[in-house]
Amino acid sequence: MEDERITSAEVQSPDEENEELSLRPQTLHQYIGQDQIKHELEVYIAAAKNREEALDHVLLYGPLD
Repeated sequence: MEDERITSAEVQSPDEENEELSLRPQTLHQYIGQDQIKHELEVYIAAAKNREEALDHVLLYGPLD
């Protein structure tokens, strides 16, 4: 039996899209822990908005707490 290969990053169904969105925090306040990192990110985001520039690339990795 052949394995089904996913060759596209498109969401397969609306239910999967809703599930994907519900797993990801929409704001920094929804992240749990790592208060110092969240504060620093808020500063970086505010500075980028004030400069009317895009935020530099950021890699989030966790949990560390």
